[in-house]
Amino acid sequence: MERLGIVFLSTLVLVLFHVFVDASQNQKKTYIIHMDKFNMPADFDDHTQWYDSSLKSASKSANVLYTYNSVIHGYSTQLTADEAKALEQQPGILSVHEEVIYELHTTRSPTFLGLEGHESRSFFPQTEARSEVIIGVLDTGVWPESKSFDDTGLGPVPASWKGKCQTGKTFDASSCNRKLIGARFFSQGYEAAFGAIDETIESKSPRDDEGHGTHTATTAAGSVVTGASLLGYATGTARGMASHARVAAYKVCWTGGCFSSDILAGMDQAVIDGVNVLSLSLGGTISEYHRDIVAVGAFSAASQGIFVSCSAGNGGPSSGTLSNVAPWITTVGAGTMDREFPAYIGIGNGKKLNGVSLYSGKALPSSVMPLVYAGNVSQSSNGNLCTSGSLIPEKVAGKIVVCDRGMNARAQKGLVVKDAGGIGMILANTDTYGDELVADAHLIPTAAVGQTAGNLIKQYIASNSNPTATIAFGGTKLGVQPSPVVAAFSSRGPNPITPDILKPDLIAPGVNILAGWTGKVGPTGLQEDTRNVGFNIISGTSMSCPHVSGLAALLKAAHPEWSPAAIRSALMTTSYSTYKNGKTIEDVATGMSSTPFDYGAGHVNPTAAVNPGLVYDLTVDDYINFLCALDYSPSMIKVIAKRDISCDKNKEYRVADLNYPSFSIPLETAWGEHADSSTPTVTRYTRTLTNVGNPATYKASVSSETQEVKILVEPQTLTFSRKNEKKTYTVTFTASSKPSGTTSFARLEWSDGQHVVASPIAFSWT
Repeated sequence: MERLGIVFLSTLVLVLFHVFVDASQNQKKTYIIHMDKFNMPADFDDHTQWYDSSLKSASKSANVLYTYNSVIHGYSTQLTADEAKALEQQPGILSVHEEVIYELHTTRSPTFLGLEGHESRSFFPQTEARSEVIIGVLDTGVWPESKSFDDTGLGPVPASWKGKCQTGKTFDASSCNRKLIGARFFSQGYEAAFGAIDETIESKSPRDDEGHGTHTATTAAGSVVTGASLLGYATGTARGMASHARVAAYKVCWTGGCFSSDILAGMDQAVIDGVNVLSLSLGGTISEYHRDIVAVGAFSAASQGIFVSCSAGNGGPSSGTLSNVAPWITTVGAGTMDREFPAYIGIGNGKKLNGVSLYSGKALPSSVMPLVYAGNVSQSSNGNLCTSGSLIPEKVAGKIVVCDRGMNARAQKGLVVKDAGGIGMILANTDTYGDELVADAHLIPTAAVGQTAGNLIKQYIASNSNPTATIAFGGTKLGVQPSPVVAAFSSRGPNPITPDILKPDLIAPGVNILAGWTGKVGPTGLQEDTRNVGFNIISGTSMSCPHVSGLAALLKAAHPEWSPAAIRSALMTTSYSTYKNGKTIEDVATGMSSTPFDYGAGHVNPTAAVNPGLVYDLTVDDYINFLCALDYSPSMIKVIAKRDISCDKNKEYRVADLNYPSFSIPLETAWGEHADSSTPTVTRYTRTLTNVGNPATYKASVSSETQEVKILVEPQTLTFSRKNEKKTYTVTFTASSKPSGTTSFARLEWSDGQHVVASPIAFSWT
């Protein structure tokens, strides 16, 4: 009988397994289909007919979600796994890729960047030229009532603009103006996955319910607003990087995330509408370029002269955590500014510690208050994190609670403390975050402290039977030094896809950034936060990305003939990697010097970028040669380039020959079988510089921290006699011995006495 029971259970498990497999195979998911449009069969008069016919051959019930006509040729639809496989076998199908869900990269800048009062000076173009540039922002939408979208003083909408103001229940045509010239939303991929949008929760329109999109758009191009602040913090004049540029908002991110089919539709439409700059503060999983929707869309945009700026990601300080690393994308990391919002903690043993906060409510009493560590007053294993319902009210009531950072939202922890009867919170960093300080507009008196201070407070609690503390708030403090420092959250290199291309490209302000906000939610984004603010202070590479997008718009206005690669080159080669005292920019995660794997070429310096002297330019053909160097197949290249490309089998393609403004040399590849021998390894890189200034002679200089690699630049001097003249040079790297370390860095500079055209060099070994 026992044996019969075992047989029955085994059979039941097998049946359930097959049921599960069948259900999984029959479950529909969204796929993006890349079509070989230029080889459409003659039987069809229109490519949309062909797309529909190919789809029906695999699934009679499937419908097209989007048709893509600009950044790719193809469509998106919902299919089962078996239907997707069947469709992939159809003629004319280049690839069938399952949808990816992307996430937003969020966790005083004009003055800090030297732009205050400079945008109207002679080295930037007149207002008319600056207002002809259009920045397309793909994000959570836009709050059109924000003062940062005031169009006072702006002329007619640029004649080149082909977009529109898409309407919805909460958004009408009058929501747009001469500043916010276009707004659209793309939700079909999101709704295919989650069902129809619940309009009681989020707006099925371009309206921004979350705040992120309004913040990024106004960071890039917000109009000048005097008297701006968040609850009295950071009071002053708010303005975007390119305050006269126009904004077009493309809502592609929703409560459930940013779906690649929607992102692609937004990019496709933005290119058709006529934007000059695309700004995307989002990222997904790391994948090869032909499988990365943002990379594919950005290639098409760049080939049409559109500058594409993307956030590097918030995966730092771990190495190799970058997003958006395609060489035709400008990848932006995050640094701090010289402004902070101090909070002061006093503990019962007399020690005074510093933190940060944007709390603006009723202060705690100046007298000492009882202090507890959440891990000691919790009823769950992760109670130290102050997760919902984890604290024991009887042990928390009337006390300040120390909560560890992580897992749930920082401001949410304060509500957990409040619900348990606590009166204040000290938010302590763990080793994941180090001593990085990010300020929040907390709902109870709260100070955020770094790991070092947090450990001291917890040690004090553990060694004292009656611990006490005070928390006080210091408002806004300017002139903080050193600044900038690399933010701990900012994703780091090496480049996880192509180590030969140094990423990020540069860093820009991304910590505690003040910009416009939605009227739908309070500054913390929590449901319980009913405060209505016109501006908010938040952090992330999501914030650094639109800084560079706006600066690119300024350069585009100043130099309309420059390609996206020339604009990026100007921003990179004029960036700085040291402070005025000569010391290298610090990394807040380590408290030590950062490296080009952290900051790329350095921190952006816009007033120098407008007149860089020389640029490293790139064409579409250069990028195609790069793909050939990666051994991409013709079909893989066609997915990206949308045309037939056959790499010349008789030509040697090298990633090293891509005319990039930086150098990354993974020497383990170069060493190969000679890694343990005494034979020197020699690698050569060729670069071409274009003169965008006056006739001049430039001389090369190299500074290096490594003795194991000799660097030779030939020729040592380049003389330019006219504008747009090109000169080529070669850099030879000779590795005489394998070093004990894993990385080393150098810097190449070309200077004519007025300009310094700088390129970082990164060596890596394994």
